[in-house]
Amino acid sequence: MVEPRATGRDLPPRPDGAPRHGLAPRSDEAPFVNLRDPARALGPDGKPAVSRRAPIWEDVPDERWNDWRWQLSNRVNSVEEIGRVLNLTDDERAGLSSPDKFRVDITPYFLSLIDPDDPNDPIRRQVIPTDCEHEAFTAMMEDSLAEDRHSPVPGLVHRYPDRVLMLVTTQCASYCRYCTRSRIVGDASQNFNRHDVEAQLDYLRRTPQVRDVLLSGGDALTLNPKLLESIIRSIREISHIEIIRIGSRVPVFLPQRVDDDLCEMLAKYHPLWMNLHFNHPNELTPEVARACDKLTRAGIPLGNQSVLLAGINDCVHIMRALVHKLVEYRVRPYYIYQCDLVEGSGHFRTPVGKGIEIMESLRGHTSGYAVPTYVVDAPGGGGKIPIMPNYLISYSDHKVILRNFEGYITTYEEPAHYTPHDRSTCWYCQHPRPEPGQGGVEGLLDGNQMWIAPSGFESAHLRGRTAPHRLQDPNKWVPYGVGPIEGTAGRPLPALEPGSIAPPPEDAVSGGQPGAPVPETGKAAPTRRRRAPRQPKFDYAPGEEPRPREGEPTGWSHGELL
Repeated sequence: MVEPRATGRDLPPRPDGAPRHGLAPRSDEAPFVNLRDPARALGPDGKPAVSRRAPIWEDVPDERWNDWRWQLSNRVNSVEEIGRVLNLTDDERAGLSSPDKFRVDITPYFLSLIDPDDPNDPIRRQVIPTDCEHEAFTAMMEDSLAEDRHSPVPGLVHRYPDRVLMLVTTQCASYCRYCTRSRIVGDASQNFNRHDVEAQLDYLRRTPQVRDVLLSGGDALTLNPKLLESIIRSIREISHIEIIRIGSRVPVFLPQRVDDDLCEMLAKYHPLWMNLHFNHPNELTPEVARACDKLTRAGIPLGNQSVLLAGINDCVHIMRALVHKLVEYRVRPYYIYQCDLVEGSGHFRTPVGKGIEIMESLRGHTSGYAVPTYVVDAPGGGGKIPIMPNYLISYSDHKVILRNFEGYITTYEEPAHYTPHDRSTCWYCQHPRPEPGQGGVEGLLDGNQMWIAPSGFESAHLRGRTAPHRLQDPNKWVPYGVGPIEGTAGRPLPALEPGSIAPPPEDAVSGGQPGAPVPETGKAAPTRRRRAPRQPKFDYAPGEEPRPREGEPTGWSHGELL
């Protein structure tokens, strides 16, 4: 006779009172409490944990203190008000008294997090101005990222092929002293009105290559709730917009703003993502934990963008503590930015080598999803350029030599035979998303072009010549099977069978280079020994085509004029 197996109710509990692993808890046991969840942290009084509150606000009722509108209405900005909370240094008094300082406004909640007696407090240095802000430094610029230069309509920056930055306000909950948009942020006279926002939306409606819109400013979460929803709804009604992102520091400065009404509204417009901005572990408070918990439970993935700041987080141990705490809060470390070359930020800047040192201390030393990407947002408007330690030591045609975070050196054997992906039968290759004029290095790899010439390259090499001489036949530098040339259209290249020789397409010489003369139909590709048939002459060489008039298309993608 087989004895029946014991169930969870038949076994005694573990000595610590917890249920046996894999078995249902006993009906008389207390429910499990996850003490690791920072959003469920309790204070000494058994109530939800709260952060420090400055003495001058101790008598403010909790319902007002936790009201985001009260926090915004009671921000402090003067020497006298801030001096009631912090013991200010002479340098801070000079910075706060300067008539041309960048705007100062600090929520009572965020100001309360600062150690009043520590002039080097990492939160304090981010929001309290000093006299250093007026010191000029080499390469300093008002708009170091050239955002306004890449702006087709006021407040909308279109730098990357498929995504745009949409600035909807110049106002923030508090103001960072290193702000990259200090040229407009905090200035009410520069704010964006309904006409500006409608012009931005109109641009999005008529630009189908855009699939991703990032809302920023200023900070979009400081907008009137009805206006914020109106903007998000208008974006979501554009069929080719796939995702909406919000970049915000409101959950850092003003976690009270993240209430149930906001989360319920945002959840209506998925897919929606949010990037936050924490620079130091001291900013991650119980209030922030609950705000992040609300956002993630509303289905919003959270990322974090830090700025590398001298004297604040330029330390491998501080950064490691920050990313570890972020992942506890279910916030994915996304970027570490090198400080921009913006006016007033000189005293915050670090060498790029410090960022590489920090990355060396993260990769391999902590979880992969806790490792952000270190980037320099290129001065002049080149966009984000990732920088990391060099893990590739060397490579040949059959081996790659790599090293890991410990200095362990290994080899990866390359395949002797490789059958590449068949682009001719791939739907995605045949229907790529257009990137007019912005193919870059990827365009070289994809065979859309063979070189990228710097600005002025052609004119510099004219060397004073005003007309081609007898040896300068444009056909000589049209690469076979690569192209087309910017500003012209041509048919896609035919798919090649392995080992075959490609015939030239019917509308192009030397493999479909648009703008080049047309050969006789059915002729084989020209070779070194065979002279190409006489072709009609053109007044310009490849790359020297006249630019179209203002408003006409200038870009191409995979043989199609856009």
